[in-house]
Amino acid sequence: MTYLSTVNELLAGSVGGAAQVLVGQPLDTIKTRAQIAPKGMFKGPMDILAQTLRKEGFFALYKGMASPLIGIAGVNSLLFASYAYSKRIVSPFPQLSLKETAIAGAMAGAANAILASPVEMFKVRMQGQYGAATDKRLRDVAKEMWTQWGLRQGIMRGYWITFAREIPAYAGFYTAFEFSKRKFKATYGEQLPVWALLASGSTGGIAYWLACYPLDVVKSRVQLRGTPPVGKPWQYINSEMQAVVAESGIAGLFRGLSPSLLRSIPAAASTFAAFELTREFLRESTGE
Repeated sequence: MTYLSTVNELLAGSVGGAAQVLVGQPLDTIKTRAQIAPKGMFKGPMDILAQTLRKEGFFALYKGMASPLIGIAGVNSLLFASYAYSKRIVSPFPQLSLKETAIAGAMAGAANAILASPVEMFKVRMQGQYGAATDKRLRDVAKEMWTQWGLRQGIMRGYWITFAREIPAYAGFYTAFEFSKRKFKATYGEQLPVWALLASGSTGGIAYWLACYPLDVVKSRVQLRGTPPVGKPWQYINSEMQAVVAESGIAGLFRGLSPSLLRSIPAAASTFAAFELTREFLRESTGE
């Protein structure tokens, strides 16, 4: 990969990430609150929406947006660049099989966790505030986590569960995206219409959540906790998963899935459309 193509991947990833946050944040807030709210606080996603609007106002749906909006440029830039590099490791040929695509996606997801974990930790802790007078600003949350717990147990809390989530998530994400895109290309040729990119991105987003959702529930709970998890990563992940099942049954591992799937359609579509269109524009502009 040349220096110019790497820069183009990073810039396009930043634009795609910003589009994802702006489009998907309200449904992400509903999803996260479904995962972390005390039992009995909400009746379901629609009740979360109604109570949030009534008690906190419309902009509460964008609570926690500052963290991903600040960090998403780095997160998505790392993701797309890692995926492009991983494809070259997996195969010397530009056209990967779907199996090879899944491996490259898993590798990219593993690399992405290093930035995704702190970004999502701050977001979750902001979304877990419900409009009380004691609610904290992002800078206060960041200061608290750093001063009380430091880097590993504070800022990077939930890293290993994020790492475990990102591997199957992005294997599914990129495989579904490439599968859909190739099907469309077989019909419409190499230059796909924008709607086909949107549809392919949406398919990737749905596959992302279906591949990893119980792990995402555990991640949100771990990152919201007042104290760091104890034990080895697989131990506290298993312990938290058992706690969810004990509280709400197997269904508890899928709380918030419906807004996640609904969110994935516009969010993933906008991400990939913005990324692909920006990358093509940069390629044409720079002659790369």
